[in-house]
Amino acid sequence: MASELILYDTMTRSVQPLWAEDGENFRFYCCGPTAYAPAHIGNFRAFLVQDVLRRTLEIVGLNPIHVRNLTDVDDKTIRGAQSEGKNLRAFTRHWIEHFQRDAKALNMLVPHREPRATDHMEQQIELASRLIEKGLAYVAGDGSVYFNVSAYPEYGKLSRLREREIATQKTTSAGRRNDADEYDRESVADFALWKSRKPEDGDNFWDSPWGPGRPGWHLECSAMSRHYLGDGFDLHAGGIDLCFPHHENEIAQCEGATGKPFVRHWFHNAHLMVEGRKMSKSLGNLYTLADLTGKGYSPMEVRYALISGHYRQPLNFTLASLQSSRSALKKLEKATETHLDAGGMSKEDFKALAAPPFPTEWGPFEEAWRGLANDLNVSRAIGGIFTGLAQLDEGNKGTGTLENALKALAGILYALGIELYRKGEETPVTVPEELQSLARERWQAKQEKDWAKADLLRKRLQANGWQVRDRKDGYDLISIST
Repeated sequence: MASELILYDTMTRSVQPLWAEDGENFRFYCCGPTAYAPAHIGNFRAFLVQDVLRRTLEIVGLNPIHVRNLTDVDDKTIRGAQSEGKNLRAFTRHWIEHFQRDAKALNMLVPHREPRATDHMEQQIELASRLIEKGLAYVAGDGSVYFNVSAYPEYGKLSRLREREIATQKTTSAGRRNDADEYDRESVADFALWKSRKPEDGDNFWDSPWGPGRPGWHLECSAMSRHYLGDGFDLHAGGIDLCFPHHENEIAQCEGATGKPFVRHWFHNAHLMVEGRKMSKSLGNLYTLADLTGKGYSPMEVRYALISGHYRQPLNFTLASLQSSRSALKKLEKATETHLDAGGMSKEDFKALAAPPFPTEWGPFEEAWRGLANDLNVSRAIGGIFTGLAQLDEGNKGTGTLENALKALAGILYALGIELYRKGEETPVTVPEELQSLARERWQAKQEKDWAKADLLRKRLQANGWQVRDRKDGYDLISIST
């Protein structure tokens, strides 16, 4: 029997076992992308961690139903459509398709449902109406509808806002009502459920009992999750930045409307850093998948780097980590191929092993499985893979056959979404520009006989996965992983 799967729950601040409340399907919802620009690697860290969770749920037999929404109407999407002179549907369709191509390249499973907000206006209007009837929301003079935070005493229980001093933010610095979808982390606002039509919205409005307008961002997720998963479901996922206000507002909307618990388990991943700094447009480090493949890295190398750290710890993404991912994947492929040859199996045979029924005994890869089952510890799982391969090298197959051991390895790799021997991803060895600059600086230091500086830069290049081989008239950079 597969071991129990336990996971940290943000609401209780403790590790809890996962189980399907209805006894049939583990129902979980993930906040998806906003369709106004390419998703960056910070977005994809969250989506990839959720993908690993779904795969692991499949292995333990919890039969997940995975819903991830597409936000195709909000402040950003409307501004983008207006600036490009496109209708909203066409504008967002382009970015949705872009996201789905990237997701496929990163080997992410397609959600069982991927609803668009604009296709669920009826559900959103119904939810806002119910909150008005219960006295938890009110209609403002301009026809906008707001949730009355002061009428809901439990507001703040997920992010523990009530345990620290908070500020209210009902108006902007200009004295206008605050109807932004996002606001300061330590402030609370009567947030918008429905926004009345404004001139800058153009033709992007829908009829409602309160006049033409559009839904607020928080209402969209609440309405769609309830529509597909019911009034209460098993798990809600997202980046930690969504804990407040987005997820806090979702709880208030759903539990306020139904009087029932909204979600049993809250799953949040920590932030992604890039080269030790917070991601931002001004720093130019909001990498997209296209940016990284343009530097010569494969989507599988990107996936490996983004899932490698523990999801609850901030991950520092560097170009050197991609080089390490390349090296690790090559070692995995080489070691696995050795055992495939010993068992008379092909690479295609190995790929076919990554399918149900999944193992219940993991043999030399037991440590890797324990890592996944214990709070989705991917770094422990990866370490367990290499430990298991070393045991196979010593002839230790546990109590089973070589094929059983390879089936276990294939199952762990399936959970991680790591596909070996992927066709079309034999990428050329490209030296990142930052490292080319270091190599040029080292060569210059050598010409100036500054041996200490040259040696220091050589060590920095080596730490990033590149060896320098000098010639009389120059130098070559050799990837250590090749």
